Amino acid sequence: VVGLVVAAVIGFATVRTLSGPAAPAVQREDVGETAEEVALIGEPALRLYFELGQASLSPEAVSALSAVAERARGSGDTVYISGFHDASGSAAANAELAKQRALAVRHALEADGVPPAQLVLRRPALTLGDGDPREARRVELHLQ
Repeated sequence: VVGLVVAAVIGFATVRTLSGPAAPAVQREDVGETAEEVALIGEPALRLYFELGQASLSPEAVSALSAVAERARGSGDTVYISGFHDASGSAAANAELAKQRALAVRHALEADGVPPAQLVLRRPALTLGDGDPREARRVELHLQ
């Protein structure tokens, strides 16, 4: 019996070690509850690009968000909203701008009838590399 207990404990520890650390919990700013961070799969359902230093949505962006809102309402999928910024200038100011852009997207989706429980803001992400500077001024939406 003691041998079985020891084997079970070792087996459990091995499985837990091999599976890696648990996903970090993130604070959902919209409703103040904790949700598990998920790995986003596949291409985003939508990428929205913003003007330099701006967080307002263009009429084209609002129209594109309407299609995402319709899909989310129909499927019940969660919409993960990720704001991006570059490394130039103040890191805090850039992160705040990325957050404001993501909040503008979330508010537009809520106004279009997507329940707040289906909307998850992800932490602002830094864009690295020498690509198109617009890529650092975007918000991506994933439905899962």
